[in-house]
Amino acid sequence: MDLAAVRKLIDAIDDEMLRLLNERARLVGQVAELKERTDSPFYVPSRERAIVERLAASNSGPFPTEAIRSVFQEIFSACLSLEKKVRVAFFGAEGSYTHQAAKRQFGLSARAIPVSTIAGVFEEVERGAADYGVVPVENSTEGVVNHTLDTFVESDLKICAEIVLEVSHCLLARPGAELGDIQRVYSHPQALAQCRRWVSTHLSRATVVEALSTSEAARTAAGDPQGAAIASEMAARLYELEIIRRKIEDLTQNVTRFLVLGRMQAEPTGHDKTSVLMVLKDEPGILYRVLEPLSKRQLNLTKIESRPSRRRPWEYVFFVDIDGHARDGKVADALAELAGAAETMKVLGSYPRAKSLDEPRSSDE
Repeated sequence: MDLAAVRKLIDAIDDEMLRLLNERARLVGQVAELKERTDSPFYVPSRERAIVERLAASNSGPFPTEAIRSVFQEIFSACLSLEKKVRVAFFGAEGSYTHQAAKRQFGLSARAIPVSTIAGVFEEVERGAADYGVVPVENSTEGVVNHTLDTFVESDLKICAEIVLEVSHCLLARPGAELGDIQRVYSHPQALAQCRRWVSTHLSRATVVEALSTSEAARTAAGDPQGAAIASEMAARLYELEIIRRKIEDLTQNVTRFLVLGRMQAEPTGHDKTSVLMVLKDEPGILYRVLEPLSKRQLNLTKIESRPSRRRPWEYVFFVDIDGHARDGKVADALAELAGAAETMKVLGSYPRAKSLDEPRSSDE
């Protein structure tokens, strides 16, 4: 066949794909009606995971499996918007890494709402101004984001999903700027900490200035002829900055974990994680007694962190992540035993465990 004939076949396939997309959208409309009738949640983080895993397993190529994930993410997002225009509050401004995480989870059809503080993201969801919130919780280089853990102490929101995003930092400045021109470096404290060695080596004379977010740092650098920002490539495009250096993070594998906040508990998927908040009694051996119910049931403890409770001096809140869903038999039994040993215990949520950096968002269609 000649080029024109091949292109004609491709056009016919594109037309058929469009017809099928519209057919899928009509079926999603029926799903929306059924959900409204039965008062079912429109966002269930297990549905798209199952769809994408099924398609990936059956893909015989040559279309790459990783592209299936990103293509269907946008199909899911567009179809979900027919059920409800999802409002997602995220920490930072446009171009921040949390913004990127929100887009990865909810797609381009969701309405993204920038919020300047982590506590503000919680508040937007709690008062119904947003359906979901996205906040950072830990980084593989610098550890936990304390503001996020602290805000959970007073909040009744649930964690309904997690997102794992590979973070690569860039040094951004106004067009034409060179490394020797930079006298001030703006960024969020976490990003600055992740690039501490690079900055001290290459910009030892520059003043480091903390910003509310990496995107806010980019906005500030855009107005400073002798300033630069540590931020993302997306921020460079949004604020018309030039990328002076790429990949300036101190560790090549720099990964940040984000949480999706909502008002409802996620359904079990078989690949879940449960996060728990506990205030322990002031007794000898209490931590051992609290963790023993997990050990004797062979439940995997994937994380434990402590933070001051801010209620009484030297009282601490423990944050624990456990493999499994709160409705699983062994997990449910362990949580019941934990509740008896702890002074206060709150399940922050059970949610699908992120298994890879390019894990797509989920909904129930």
